[in-house]
Amino acid sequence: MFLTIDLTEQTVTYSQPTMSTTSKPPGYDEKSEQYFQLTRQEMMDFIPKTCKTMLDVGCGSGGFGQTLKRSRTIEIWGVEPVAAAAALAATRLDHVIESPFVSELPFPPRSFDCIVFNDVLEHLIDPAATLKLANKFLSPTGCIVASIPNVRHFPTMWALFFRKEWIYRDCGILDSTHLRFFTRKSIEPLFKSAGFYVERIEGINSYISSKPRTAPRWRYFVFLNCLTFGFFGDMRYLQYAVVARPNRPEA
Repeated sequence: MFLTIDLTEQTVTYSQPTMSTTSKPPGYDEKSEQYFQLTRQEMMDFIPKTCKTMLDVGCGSGGFGQTLKRSRTIEIWGVEPVAAAAALAATRLDHVIESPFVSELPFPPRSFDCIVFNDVLEHLIDPAATLKLANKFLSPTGCIVASIPNVRHFPTMWALFFRKEWIYRDCGILDSTHLRFFTRKSIEPLFKSAGFYVERIEGINSYISSKPRTAPRWRYFVFLNCLTFGFFGDMRYLQYAVVARPNRPEA
């Protein structure tokens, strides 16, 4: 469509480095099929309307890109390290590479108008290094779009402070394959350290909107937030959506 790269197959496999800032954490290959199926409708509006070429890093089975292509004329590439998910994504996106996100990927510099990390950065050893690598593949007017879990989400903090629990699970904020944890306040320094400025940051998947008013924890949250004049407002969101742009073009 828009990006010309000579690949003989729609799905290309790259060997994974022994140790990398972008390697898969242990146990990632054992995730259920449903883990890779999310379409992330709430992230659609964060993709710029002017975007013509997009790279979805950790694209899973390609549901996000597939849904986006139904409403826009856009070329979408995917990078996914799990073989089964990458194979399914290849039937939905324009091209998919089965690989971690590494510098050896066959993308010319400045290839993409938007690079997406939907709940990906928290799985990485060095997310700042990954963002710096992404900068090399962004077009001059390109941006990063990311969804990042909020470790200060109210149910997580409730379990920690009142139940003294920090239990890892198969998915969610305490996903057993998460290597990094972020709050609203720590997200911007991450991007700044990688040479970006945050253009937009918004909470998504609100705890208030997802729980009935009769839920006890919902009432506790509202009470505490009102009592502290909104100090706990950031705790209502499961994730934060981020749009970030490079501070300056790389040489």
